[in-house]
Amino acid sequence: MTGTVNDSLLPHPEEGLLTVVAVRHHRHRAALLRPFVTAARRTEAVEYVVAEVELAGGTIGQGSAAETVAVTGESAASIAGAIDGPLRQALEGTSGTITELSARIAGALERASSAKAALEVALHDAWARVCDQPLVELLGGRLEDGLLNDMTISLADPPVMAARAREAAERGEQILKIKLGHDIDEDRRRLAAVVEAAPSVRLRLDANQGWTARQAIEIITGFEAEGLPVELVEQPVPAADLEGMLQVTSAVAMPIMADESVWTVQDARRLVDAGAADLLNIKLAKTGGIRGALAIADVAQEAGIDCMVGAMMEPRISITAAAHLAIAHPAITLIDLDSPAWFASAVPAGGYEQDGAWLQLTGGPGLGLERLPATTDALRAES
Repeated sequence: MTGTVNDSLLPHPEEGLLTVVAVRHHRHRAALLRPFVTAARRTEAVEYVVAEVELAGGTIGQGSAAETVAVTGESAASIAGAIDGPLRQALEGTSGTITELSARIAGALERASSAKAALEVALHDAWARVCDQPLVELLGGRLEDGLLNDMTISLADPPVMAARAREAAERGEQILKIKLGHDIDEDRRRLAAVVEAAPSVRLRLDANQGWTARQAIEIITGFEAEGLPVELVEQPVPAADLEGMLQVTSAVAMPIMADESVWTVQDARRLVDAGAADLLNIKLAKTGGIRGALAIADVAQEAGIDCMVGAMMEPRISITAAAHLAIAHPAITLIDLDSPAWFASAVPAGGYEQDGAWLQLTGGPGLGLERLPATTDALRAES
């Protein structure tokens, strides 16, 4: 496997060109089965935007971006505005290789990483559909490979988190991602309740930047002394605190994963060069799409560091794209792609299936998803 796309697999290999004839978008709102709570935010419904790229010949690809104001600074309105404005202007009516067109998206405007990701995924979906291959294969991976997914237990009182953990274990989940917060004593009680309720599962802890370096070292060394089945601790300190990340990584035995600290390939290099993280969490909504994600994974591979592909509270289109990316690159050995299980509706159909904790792509060209129309019975389109 490699993270490098082979342009010889383009639909017109003698030219190596794709022509974009139209860029569109439509908005949706999806209710969650229950509130999703972290140290940073509470979510009860997800506003998201579907981006569409139509190629010459009529092939259409789709990508999506969820409103994540607390993380990326983007609302559904700003995502839609970016797609309909500078991103459409940069892409519509142009021709180039998949790499060249992706670069046009990346350079169209500053920030707007979720909007860029939605459009770049739509471009890749369309490209792979024209090639009549699953995207994972064009990215160098194998359709038959899969990965163990986790299930998130969102932030709540200890008894509630314990009940959710027990339910997840009974459904066959093998790995639980436990959201923790700003109060380390309460976090200890939360984790103790989860371990008692689901003693057979493996745990990943996510503080969502909620601790200082001193607090992180104190609580993590305590978990180590208790011999808790913790695989990793994600983003224990604020994103900009590189020194704090280094202090924690150096002081504890548990692997420390950078999430909010790594958005770009430059961030990845800083973390790797400083030895400030044992693992990197790649999210398409942070990287601006597949190309930026592959570049980060390449940096990690060169350094001998494994990666996770994660997501925020994002819809099925986004999660399917992330799964194709994860299975394609050898440095990506972990996934955190459970958000569709929180949605009250499961659209569009296809893409992947999950048997217990095992996530497997289902095949078909592109992302392997049915096309999501502008309105559905399950989702309310927003103007």
